[in-house]
Formats: sequence, C-alpha cells, structure tokens
Amino acid sequence: MKVCFVTESIFSYGGVQRVTAVIAKELAKTAEVTIMTFDQADSKDTTIYGLDEADIRYEFLAYPAVNPLKEKCCKAYSLLYRKVLPSCSITHALYAHSSFPSERRDILISHLNAQEYDAIIAVHAPIATRIAAIRSQLRCKNLIGWIHNSFEAMFSKGSAYAGTELESYFVYQFHRLNHTVVLCQCDVPPYQERYDFTPEVIYNPLTLQPGEASNGLSKKFLAVGRFSHQHKGFDLLIKAFAEFATTNSEWTLNIVGEGMEEPMYRELIREHHLEQRVQIHHFTNHVQTYYSDAQIYVLSSRWEGFGLVLVEAMAHGLPIVSSDLPTSKEIMGDFGLYFPNGDIHALAEKLHEATHMDWQEKSQEALQIAARFNIETIIKQWQQIIKTTYEKD
Repeated sequence: MKVCFVTESIFSYGGVQRVTAVIAKELAKTAEVTIMTFDQADSKDTTIYGLDEADIRYEFLAYPAVNPLKEKCCKAYSLLYRKVLPSCSITHALYAHSSFPSERRDILISHLNAQEYDAIIAVHAPIATRIAAIRSQLRCKNLIGWIHNSFEAMFSKGSAYAGTELESYFVYQFHRLNHTVVLCQCDVPPYQERYDFTPEVIYNPLTLQPGEASNGLSKKFLAVGRFSHQHKGFDLLIKAFAEFATTNSEWTLNIVGEGMEEPMYRELIREHHLEQRVQIHHFTNHVQTYYSDAQIYVLSSRWEGFGLVLVEAMAHGLPIVSSDLPTSKEIMGDFGLYFPNGDIHALAEKLHEATHMDWQEKSQEALQIAARFNIETIIKQWQQIIKTTYEKD
C-alpha cells in the first residue's frame, strides 16, 4: 500500500503538522508513505515530531511563476466569481482553473503521477480542493480530503480560510473526492443541511507521549498554539488574565507558541503591566514540560477544527477552561469550565473559578477522557478509508 500526504508544511511547528506527522508515522509501519510538502528543501528536519523514527519518503514542491498576463486574467475572473457570478457547476469549473492555473496544476499532477499511489491525502481544505480539481488527470483513484477547520471557521463571513464567497465552491470540490474527513461530529450537520453531503469523522489522536502528570501545585495557567489570524484568542486571554490579576496576586500564565501576532501579545502584556506574570515561550519539541508544570489549561480560541491541545493537556491531568466551542464540548462534555466565546469578563470569572475547584477529582477525570483518543483506535479508521474507494462520476 502506497500513501501520499500532500501538505503545505511539515517541517514547521503547528497542530496540523504535528498530527499529520503522527498519522504518517503510524501508517508507515504497514505502508509506503510519502509526504509531499511546499516547505523549502533546506528546511528539512526529520527530528521534528520524531519523523526520523519512521521510514518516510519526502518530496518538495515549488510552483512555477505564471505568465503575468494570464495571471491578471485569472485574478480578474476569480474576483468576478467571488463577488458577482452565480454559483453553479460551470462557474465552479472555471474558478478551479483561474485559482489554480495550468502551470501549477501540471507540476502537481506530474509529481503525484510519478508514483502509483493507492491513496492521496490532501491535508487542509485548500489543498483538498486542488486535488479534487485535477481528479480526472490523476492515476490514483482514492482521493481523501482531510479538513482541519470547522465548518464555521472556514465559511463564516470574513474568514481567512474561505469565507462565505467560496463556501459552495469548496463543498462542490469536496463532493468530487472519494472521502472527505472532518474532525468532529458537530461539523457534519451543516454540510448535510446545506448541501446534502455527509463527510466522514475521524478524531485526531493524542500526538505526543505525555510527560509526568501535573501535581496541581504550581498555580500556573497554560495556553499553547500558533500566533496567527486571531485564531487562538491569546489577546482575549491576556486581557482576561489582566482582569483576573486585579484580585489575585499568585497565579501566573505561560503561553507557548510563535507567529505573526507575537508583537501584539507582548504589547498587551506591557500595557497591562504583566511582564512578571505572563510569559511567552517559543515552541519546543519538549512541550510536555510546560503541561507537566501547569495546573490549569486555558483554551481561548475563537474557533477550532478539533482542539488537539485539549487532549494533550488532559493527558497530563490538567483541568480545562475553554471557550464554549462545539468542538470543545464534543471532546470534553461536562468536564470543561466553559465561557461564552470572545467574552473577556466571563473568561476572567472562569479563571477565578478554576483556582477554587476540586483539582484532584478533575485531574483524574481529565486522564480518563484523554485515554479515548489513543492512536491505535484512530489509525484503524484511517486504514479503513485508505483501503476503501468510493467511485466518483
């Protein structure tokens, strides 16, 4: 069995990269696995996520430049499609070409057809739509889209991923895949209700070997994630912690991550005079040490496809404060301390509440929930869809 993952990046830090690496490594125990990435070849570092522990082949893609005149024409049509033209199969097909010109699609087709893959897994929705658009030109007949954003995060107005303008186009292309995998059951109804389309659900597994369980004595909050697109809501968390800190002088906050919004977070920390109580740490291959040292995990995200950090935190025995996202509630049920998404004052109140909980009882419950997301269970589901090809017209 030969399997190819096509992904924007694997040799960089992020939740999608980490879970892709874990699934690829596990599949590599029984299959020939290739990871095709748009990373620069000189960024290759197989020690990241323990990729050096598996026999995985790597390919590095770089799209060529498009003829300037052609590129202008493509951009003009793409703008018309998003702003003016009706959504139908004809306009969808034309947009597939304007948004993914032949110079670029030919390179991708060439690389994917160079091997006789039994399954191609397109990581993230934009790559899934591109793989779907070239389906008829690919030798591989089992094309899988692995969608890492929730329906709401992808298709809400102003979304950085697709927005309302591209909703019907993305789902049109998902229809053309043999399998479309989403991360939570709560994401299935919007596809069914709007498009009579039912994606498959595979939860993300725990992607790291847990370190020592927390002892619950550190008086430290922890948050982990990339600093991009306001996704993780660390700005909300810093402001809520500032409110919390006006009546609490003991607890501190560690934020582990990196990305374009870091300067904004550091400015917020200075603005609220929290330099001694809020620390930003860059990603590390040993993030377990931060989980082990924390007492409460906080997920302040505005949206999540799955919320993998929740499972990681619970695997270290951490109780959770979380925005009331459907994905969080699906993962944790009544276990989490939830606050209304985006409500800074409510988050501050939950931080106070968390410092007075029965920590030992919550910690044991956290460990039990995390055990549901073991890799052995998840990989069987992936192996099943890799072996199953649903014919498409």
